[in-house]
Amino acid sequence: MSRKVNKIGVLTSGGDSPGMNAAIRAVVRTGIFHGLEMYGIMHGYSGMLNDEIFQMEGKSVANIIQRGGTILKTARCMEFMEYEGRKKAYANLEKRGIDGLVIIGGDGSFRGAQVFSSEFDIPCIGLPGTIDKDIAGTDFTIGFDTAVNTAVEAIDKVRDTADAHDRLFIIEVMGRDAGYIALHSGIATGAENILIPEKKTDINEIVESLAEKEKRKKLVNLIIVAEGDEFGGANEVSAYIKEKLPKLETRVCILGHIQRGGSPSCMDRVIASRMGYHAVESLIEGRHNVFVGILNNKMNYTPLNEAVKKKQRINEEWMKIVKILAS
Repeated sequence: MSRKVNKIGVLTSGGDSPGMNAAIRAVVRTGIFHGLEMYGIMHGYSGMLNDEIFQMEGKSVANIIQRGGTILKTARCMEFMEYEGRKKAYANLEKRGIDGLVIIGGDGSFRGAQVFSSEFDIPCIGLPGTIDKDIAGTDFTIGFDTAVNTAVEAIDKVRDTADAHDRLFIIEVMGRDAGYIALHSGIATGAENILIPEKKTDINEIVESLAEKEKRKKLVNLIIVAEGDEFGGANEVSAYIKEKLPKLETRVCILGHIQRGGSPSCMDRVIASRMGYHAVESLIEGRHNVFVGILNNKMNYTPLNEAVKKKQRINEEWMKIVKILAS
């Protein structure tokens, strides 16, 4: 049943991603437009527990759309995983009359929101804020486009030095459970091999391919490795290749947290703004306990309990494209 929402809290949880500030801005200003009271919750679920909650106005989100990170900060909270912790968090919302929540984060954040909502009957809307693009129900997540473009820019620069020295570079990008950053950045930079968690890595096939390319004097090669690949990260892959092909000059580059930071791309600002607007509209309309995504450029609403069970699946065609274009 639809029920009136008067006061909405917004928080960011889990890993930060570029575009979170754009989403916060959209949530706060949409709520104010509709005459609602808007509250910011610092440090994610931890701030809800520790009563780090404050009322936000339109000017609270001025000049933040272009900023990376999150003005509300973020943290992981083990205490929220326990019922007593969630009960304490709810008490802090209840004393202010907060009767709706917008959670910007990944599947772990959605899992917490689902449990919290079911226990205390408070409607929650999720916004997919994660650079990994690992949530089914949306074509893009807030932060992915910026992160993958950051990776592409760095890999392009690495290729220049690889070409100057005729070297193999093994570049590690983020993606503990999902290989989308590796896949997209690898295709965009012409990588010869892309290693991702979703596909079994045949390291010997890669070694054979490199040996064949060495014979025909194709000495400049890029291997993009998602950090969560089953064989290991860039260092493990490099060690194996050096053992099998000791004459091949090999270098490792780990991009790390550079992929999380920076000013969000136009795309991330736009999708975050659209999602933030629709999050508040959803609460007003009585559409509760879903996350707001975009599929085929249309808003899509996935129940939170489904969102935490499903992952994006890598289309086999992507890997076929990689193999053909890198030959």
